[in-house]
Amino acid sequence: MKSNGNGLRLYAILYLAFLYAPIILLPLFAFNDGTIIAFPLKGFSTKWFEAMAEDGVLKGAVINSLIVGSCTAILSTTLALLAARASTRFEFKGKGGIMGLIMMPLILPEIVMAMAILVVILQVFGDVLGLPTIILGHTLICTPFAIAILSAAFQSLDKSLEEAAYDLGENKWSTFRLIILPLVLPGIISALLISFTISMDEFILANFLGGTEPTLPVYIYSQLRFPKAIPVIMAVATCLVAVSISLLIIAEYFRRRGVAKTGGKDSGGFL
Repeated sequence: MKSNGNGLRLYAILYLAFLYAPIILLPLFAFNDGTIIAFPLKGFSTKWFEAMAEDGVLKGAVINSLIVGSCTAILSTTLALLAARASTRFEFKGKGGIMGLIMMPLILPEIVMAMAILVVILQVFGDVLGLPTIILGHTLICTPFAIAILSAAFQSLDKSLEEAAYDLGENKWSTFRLIILPLVLPGIISALLISFTISMDEFILANFLGGTEPTLPVYIYSQLRFPKAIPVIMAVATCLVAVSISLLIIAEYFRRRGVAKTGGKDSGGFL
């Protein structure tokens, strides 16, 4: 039994090293004074972050990503709020099939969805590729994640609270606004943050649907062809990883807070 425990511990260490070593190496090379990504390191320097701050094209890509991420988060969470409420509160014909279709982007390859959306947009609307089309694609893939979060929040609600509000004379809208919405608010915030994070990091759909308006991941990919730009890209990637991890931690905090607030059972989350 002891040998099995040691083997499992070794496996866990190797797995974590394989998973997180690239993330640890990013800041090491981002603060390295040398232009070559290799050991030994030349020395500590922040010049790549300074160069990153002075890059006008990079600033434009960051602004594009923030616009796309914000719009995607709002649209995805709004649609997910309606779908999660309907699926957890009401029974209707074809509910399973409808929810299955909505959640299908979770299992479909992104390259397939990107090509399909691109063909439809070009055939129906012509060459209108840009930030709106990226938002459309990102909303499609982010909505299922938001639904999963909000469905858990709605399922953990005590239905007696809603029934008590009806008995006291409240209508459906006021009950939703005054009772249900405050209880699922942590889940809504979590869904917003997760959708924003997924949109900020997504590359395939943004590359297919962006036209001449690149987002940050597309910009990073385009710069990998130039060896001299690699240290700056390391600095950009370091900032992106830091922001993504921070948003994930905040989203998990609000998810757990929502579970505790509604008195539900925590079945596991992002962390």
